[in-house]
Amino acid sequence: MAMTITEKILAAHAGKDKVEPGELIHAKLDIVLANDVTAPVSIKELEKINLETVFDKDKVVLVQDHFVPAKDIKSAEQGKIVRDFARKHDITHHYDVGEMGIEHCLLPEKGLVLPGDTVIGADSHTCTYGALGAFATGVGSTDLAAGIALGEAWFKVPESIKFEYDGELPEDVTGKDLILHTIGDIGVDGALYQSMEFTGSAIDNLSMDGRMTMANMAIEAGAKNGIIAPDKTTIAYVEERAQRPYKVYQSDDDAKYNKVIKYDVEKLEPVVAFPHLPENTRPVSEAGHVEIDQVVIGSCTNGRIEDLRLAAKVMQGKKVHKNVRCIIFPGTQAIYKQAIREGIIEIFIDAGAAVSTPTCGPCLGGHMGILAKGERSLATTNRNFVGRMGHPESEVYLCAPHVAAASAIAGHIVHPREVE
Repeated sequence: MAMTITEKILAAHAGKDKVEPGELIHAKLDIVLANDVTAPVSIKELEKINLETVFDKDKVVLVQDHFVPAKDIKSAEQGKIVRDFARKHDITHHYDVGEMGIEHCLLPEKGLVLPGDTVIGADSHTCTYGALGAFATGVGSTDLAAGIALGEAWFKVPESIKFEYDGELPEDVTGKDLILHTIGDIGVDGALYQSMEFTGSAIDNLSMDGRMTMANMAIEAGAKNGIIAPDKTTIAYVEERAQRPYKVYQSDDDAKYNKVIKYDVEKLEPVVAFPHLPENTRPVSEAGHVEIDQVVIGSCTNGRIEDLRLAAKVMQGKKVHKNVRCIIFPGTQAIYKQAIREGIIEIFIDAGAAVSTPTCGPCLGGHMGILAKGERSLATTNRNFVGRMGHPESEVYLCAPHVAAASAIAGHIVHPREVE
C-alpha cells in the first residue's frame, strides 16, 4: 500500500506494515521534549505516581528557554523544578543558562533530532523538526508526562496535504514568506489535524534554516505536523551532527493526499501578517504606512544564523529609527558566537539594536520586550494573537528578518528596497 512520509514514519514506530489516516496507534518515541514552562506541569504529574525512572535518560530533553535567566520568583521556582528533576534522573540533555538556546533551534543544532524520528514536545512549535524529515508534534503536559515515563504516545494518523512550490525563488523572498503566504491562502484552520508536506523545486533549493522556518509555522495553519522529505541538503546538515543511526523515508509516488496545492513562487514577494492572525497576510508593498514602536528579530522561527545575516545585510551602516526599540535574539549560543565571528553583532549594536541571550521571552509576551497599550511590534516570531506580546490592546505584525530590519530603520513597515 502506498503511503506518505508521515504515514511511513508512524507505521514504523507503531510496529506496523501500514497505517491509514484516521487510525489510532501507539508509537515509540525517539525524543520527548519540554521546557521550563511545560516540564514542571508534567513533573508534578509524575511525582503523583512516584516515578522511579524515566524511560530513557538520553531521550528526554529539557530546555530552559522561556523565562531563564529567571525574570521573577515564579519563573525561578519553575526553573528549579526542572533542574531538580534533571539531576534526580540524571537527564543527559538538560540545557540551562549558559548553554541553552531556543529549543527548536537547539535540538537540530545538537543533532538530537534526526530523519525518520518520532518526536513529541510540550510546545506547539515542536513541528519544526519536520524540516529534517521527522514526524514531530506538540502535545499537552499530561501526554508529555506519559511520554517521559513510557517512551510512547498515542496518535490519530493524520491525512496529508501536499504543497508544491515550484519556480526560482525571487532574491527577496524567504521561507518565512512562503509559509506566511501559504497560511494566508488556506487560513489558520486550513490544515486542521493534517500533515503539511512541503515539496517542489523551490523547497529543493531552500536552506535548512529556511525549511525549519516553514515547518515551524505548520501549527499556525492548524496542522498536526509539517514535513519535508530528506534530500542531500538534509543529509549534509545531519551528517555533521548525528550521534546515532537514522532512517530516511520518502512518500510513495502514488501516495494518497487529501489535496494538492501548487504555488508558482516566482510571482511572490515579501509578506507581512497583520493583527491578529497569521492568516491576515498581504504583500509588504501593500502594507500602507504602519508606524511601529518595536522590532523583534529572533525566536524559534527566525533566530538562526541565516536570519541574522539577512537582517545585518540591511542594517549595516544604518541606524534604527529614533522611535523604534529593536531587540535581537540569536537562537542559540553557537549562533550567537557565529554572529560575533562574522561581525554581525557589531553591526546590530552600531545600528542601535539591543542583542540578548537566547530566549523565547518576547514572542509569548513573557519578558524582554513586552508591549504597552496601543504599541505595535513588527516581529519575525510566529504568532500575532491578541495580547501575544503584551497588552491586549497592542498589535503584532509578522514578517521575515530583512523586512523587520528595514522597518526598524524606517520607523514603519517597508520593503527592504526602500532603505537601500
